[in-house]
Amino acid sequence: MRTARFLLAAVCAVTLGTVVPVPPASAAQPASAPAGAPVAADDGATVTDEEQLDDRTYDLTVSSPALGQSVKVRVLVPHGWSRDAARTWPVVYAYHGGRDSYVSWTRSTDIEEVSARYDVMVVMPECADGAFTDWWNYGRGGTPKWETFHTQEVLQLMERNYRAGTTRAAMGISSGATGATTYAARHPGMFRYAAASSGIQHMTRPGVPTTVMFTQAFFTDTDDPLRVWGIPGIDDANWRAHDPYELAAGLRGTGLYVSSGTTGLPGEYDDPAPGQQFLVQPQEVVTGVTSVDFVARLRALGIPVTAHIYTDGWHDWATWQPEMHRYWPLMMDALGVAAG
Repeated sequence: MRTARFLLAAVCAVTLGTVVPVPPASAAQPASAPAGAPVAADDGATVTDEEQLDDRTYDLTVSSPALGQSVKVRVLVPHGWSRDAARTWPVVYAYHGGRDSYVSWTRSTDIEEVSARYDVMVVMPECADGAFTDWWNYGRGGTPKWETFHTQEVLQLMERNYRAGTTRAAMGISSGATGATTYAARHPGMFRYAAASSGIQHMTRPGVPTTVMFTQAFFTDTDDPLRVWGIPGIDDANWRAHDPYELAAGLRGTGLYVSSGTTGLPGEYDDPAPGQQFLVQPQEVVTGVTSVDFVARLRALGIPVTAHIYTDGWHDWATWQPEMHRYWPLMMDALGVAAG
C-alpha cells in the first residue's frame, strides 16, 4: 500500500541512512512442455512445465496453491541421474536473496562446476521478495506462503518426481541465508546442514525490524511490508517465531556455517570503481552485527557452528562465491557425499 510506504518512510528516516540494493533479477528462462505426468504435492501443487537446458540442468514451472501463482525452480542433477532410478540422491536446496531470482546461483557462481564433482542434486527455487515466511497478512494468513512453498511443495515435488532424497542441506545468501537458518530451526531434522552467508540472523534485535521494513518498502516489490511479519511492537510474537536467534535451540543436531562481513566496505574479492573504495554497504553491517549475535547465541547453547566473521566485503556475489567454496566440503561431509 502506498500509504504504508509513506508511514514507514516517516519512521525509518529518523534512524536509517540509504540502503544499497542488491543487483536486480535476471529475466526468467522460457519453459517448454513437461515430461510425463507429474505427481502433485499434498496441496495440489504440481509441475506444469519442464525445460532441459543441458545434460544436468532443468527449469521447472510449478503451479503453487501456497503462492497463488506459478513460479520457477532450477534443478542441477548429478551425473548418472535418472528420474526412473531405483535410488534417490541427497539434495542441496539453495536460496537466493531479494531482488533476484532462481537463476542467480548458476548465473553468479560456479555451482555447476562445484556440484558436478559430487553425487548430489541442487535445487534452486524461486524466492522473489517473499522473505521466507508465510505472510502474516494482519493475522489473516493466506497467500503468499513462501515457507510452505519451499518446505512442503518443493520438497514433495522433488521427492515424488525427480528422485530427490530426504538427506538434505540448505544454503543461502542475504535474505536466503536467513531463510536457510530459519527453515532449519523451524523444521528440526529437515536439513542436516545449513549454510548462511550475509543474512540477518537476529531479526528482533533493536533497530533491525525498522531496517528490514524500510528495505522491503523501498527496495523490493513488497507493496505493504506490514503484511510480511506484522507490526513491530504489536505482532512481536510472530517476529520472534521467525527469528533465527530466538529459534537457535531448534538447530541442535544441524551442521551450521555462518559468515558475514562487519564493516560494509569492499573486500579482497570486490572490484570497486574509482572513488568507491570507501563506499559502505549498510546491509552488510546489519548482517554482520546480527550474525555475531547469532553465533554467540549458538555457542552459549553449546551448539557447534563454523563461523567466518570477517571485516571487509560487500554484500555481493563476489564475496559469496568464496564462502560457498569454504562451506561446500563441510556440507557434503554432513550429507555423507564424497567427491568423485
